[in-house]
Amino acid sequence: MPVFTEYSAASRELRVLPSFAPPLPRLAPQPSASTTEKYEVVIVGAGPAGLMLELLLSRYGLSDKSLLCVDSKPTTLKSGQADGLQPRTLETLKSLGLADEILTEGCQMWQVAFWNPSNDKDKIIERTSIVQDVAVPARFPHEVTIHQGRIERILETDLLRYSKRGVQRNTKLIEVKIDEEGDSEFPVLAEIETEGQKRHVRTKYLVGADGAHSAVRRSMGLKLEGESLDHIWGVVDLVVDTDFPDIRRRCAIHSPAGSVMVIPRERIATGDYLTRLYVQVPGDVNPDSDQQTADSKKTPSTADARARRSQVTQQTIFDNAAAVLKPYYIRPKKDGAVDWWAAYQIGQRVTDNFSVKDSKGVNRVFIAGDACHTHSPKAGQGMNVSMMDSYNLAWKLAYAIHGLTPGGSNGAPDPLLDTYHTERHTIAQQLIEFDRDFSSMFSGKIGASEDGVGGLTHDQFLEVFSRGNGFTSGCGIEYPDNMAVVRDLEDGNNPIKGTNYLSGILRPGRRLLNVRLIRHADGYLRDLQDDFASTGRFRILCLTSSDLLNPDGTSARTLAQLGAVIPRFPQSVLEQVVVHPRLDRDFTWNDLPQDVKQYSEMSFYSGYEMDDVYGIYGVNPTDGALAIVRPDGYIGVIAVLDDVKRVERYLEALIRTV
Repeated sequence: MPVFTEYSAASRELRVLPSFAPPLPRLAPQPSASTTEKYEVVIVGAGPAGLMLELLLSRYGLSDKSLLCVDSKPTTLKSGQADGLQPRTLETLKSLGLADEILTEGCQMWQVAFWNPSNDKDKIIERTSIVQDVAVPARFPHEVTIHQGRIERILETDLLRYSKRGVQRNTKLIEVKIDEEGDSEFPVLAEIETEGQKRHVRTKYLVGADGAHSAVRRSMGLKLEGESLDHIWGVVDLVVDTDFPDIRRRCAIHSPAGSVMVIPRERIATGDYLTRLYVQVPGDVNPDSDQQTADSKKTPSTADARARRSQVTQQTIFDNAAAVLKPYYIRPKKDGAVDWWAAYQIGQRVTDNFSVKDSKGVNRVFIAGDACHTHSPKAGQGMNVSMMDSYNLAWKLAYAIHGLTPGGSNGAPDPLLDTYHTERHTIAQQLIEFDRDFSSMFSGKIGASEDGVGGLTHDQFLEVFSRGNGFTSGCGIEYPDNMAVVRDLEDGNNPIKGTNYLSGILRPGRRLLNVRLIRHADGYLRDLQDDFASTGRFRILCLTSSDLLNPDGTSARTLAQLGAVIPRFPQSVLEQVVVHPRLDRDFTWNDLPQDVKQYSEMSFYSGYEMDDVYGIYGVNPTDGALAIVRPDGYIGVIAVLDDVKRVERYLEALIRTV
C-alpha cells in the first residue's frame, strides 16, 4: 500500500551495519595531544597472543590514538607453527563471534587412538584403545586443528572493524626501558624500527607478546627458567599416503623404534587433507643463554643446538616416522605434498615475573604467551595458553586505563593489574609440570623391559592422559585466591553442594560451564554462555529459588536489592542474568518482581526444561544462589541468595562506583 507519511530516526543507518561490541565507558580523561608519539598501550608481537590482546582492547574502547601493535613480520603466518584449539579456547572465540569459520572448516578431533608394541611379532604395533579426546563437560567436546595463520587472519580481519591501522608490520622492537624521569605519565620508552627507520615511542603500558626469543623479556632482564636440557623434535605437515588405519584420528604411537604423534589437520584448497607428524630426534641440547637455570651451565652439552637441528632433515623425519609405523607404510602422497617441516627445540620453562613495575610499584611492562612460558607441543597448549594470557590481561588493562577501577588513581599502583601475574603464572607453572610428566611418558617405552624394571604400561600412560584432560582442554583451569577470586565462605554460608568442579559445579576461579535453557520472553532455546559475550562487562548470575513468585520471598527481596546495586556502578558495566527453577504454576511478567523485566527481560531463563541447570551448578532450587562472572567468563565470587552485600563488596573492590 502507498506510504503517505514517513519518519526515520537519525540512527537508522546503524541498523544496516554489522554489530559492534559496545566499548566500555571511560571515566578517566583522554590523553592530551602531544608532539611526542605516545600511546596508552603498545603491544610487541602480532601472533595469536598479540592479536587477541589488540582485538580485545580495541573492542573495549581503545582507539588507534591509544593503542599500537607492532610486528616484525610483513604478514600473518603462512605455514607451520601451532594448529590446535582446545574446547575452552573455542568457547572464548565463540564469545567473540569468531568461532564459526574455525568450527566449520577446521578438523574436529573427537577421538584419540593409542598404538603400542604388539606381542605378535608380525603386527609389531597394535591399537590398544580409542578414547574420547575431551572427557570433561564442554560446549565444544572436541579439539579443532586449523592453521595458525588462518586464526591470525580471522582475528586481524575482525580487528580492522575497530582499528583503521590494525597491526603496524615490518616493525621490530630494538629496546624498551622504563624512563620515569623523561615522562612519569608515559614512563615506558621503546625504540622501534620500521623498514630501516628508527623512532622512539612512549606508552603507559607495554606488552611483550613476541615469542620465546622475546626482545621485551631480554630488555627487562627476565629469564625463562626450568629444565636445563631441551629435546629436539622434527615436525612435518603434509598430504600423506598411508595404509595406517587411524591417520584421521589423533594418535599416540609407541613402537620398538620410538614414538610419533599424529595430528589430523584441515582440508586445504586442493581438496586434500593435511596431516601433522611429530617425531622426536634422539639427544639433548643446552638452551639459549636467557632460557636456562643457573645449574644448566654445569651440564655438559651433547651437541651444539644449531648443529643438532641442522642434522634433522625432511628425510630423517620421514625415516623415523616410517620406522615407528611399521608394518604400515607412510609417505608423501605426491610431489609437493609436503606443506612445511621444521626442527626445533622446546624445553619446559617459565619466567618468574610476568610483569615489571616502575619505582612507584605500578605494573608497566607485561609479557604474554611464549615470551613467558615454553613447553612441548604434545599437550597442544601453546597457542591456547598464549591467547588465554591475553584474555586474562585485556579486561584488567582496559579497566585501569578507562579509570573504572577504584585503585590506581593519581599514579598509585592498581592492585587489579597484580592479579595478571598471580593468575597466569600459576597456570603456567601447572602447564610446565604437566607437560614435563606427559612428555616424559610419551617419550618413554611402553611395556616392561626384559628384567621387568623401568617399563611403562599402556594403562599408566592412559591414566596420565585422562587425568590431565581437564587441564589440556582448558576447562579445568582454576585461578588461585586473589582480589578477583574470593572463596572465603564458611560451610553454613556456601550455597554450592558438591566438589566435582570439572562437571560444572560453581567455584570461584573456574570458568562458567555452558548450559542450555529456555528464555522466558520468547521461548528461545539458548546457550547460557551467549549471554556472557566478551564485551568487558561483569555479570550478576542470579539463580532464584522456588519462592520467586512470592512477593515477600527471598528471591523478590534479592532482586530488589540487586536493582539498587546496579546503578551504583558505571553505566552498562554490570549486566544481570536470572534463572528460575521449576515453579508451582505458570506465570507472566506481572507475577514477577519488576526488577526482572527491568534488568533481565532478555536474559531471564527456565533452568529445568532443557539442562538441569541447578543440578549441574550444584545449587539447591529451594535455596538459590548468587555468582559474579568476570569479563573473562570466570566466576569471581559466589554467595547465598540473600547475601547481596557479599557480591556488592566484591564489585566495589574491582569497579569504581559513581
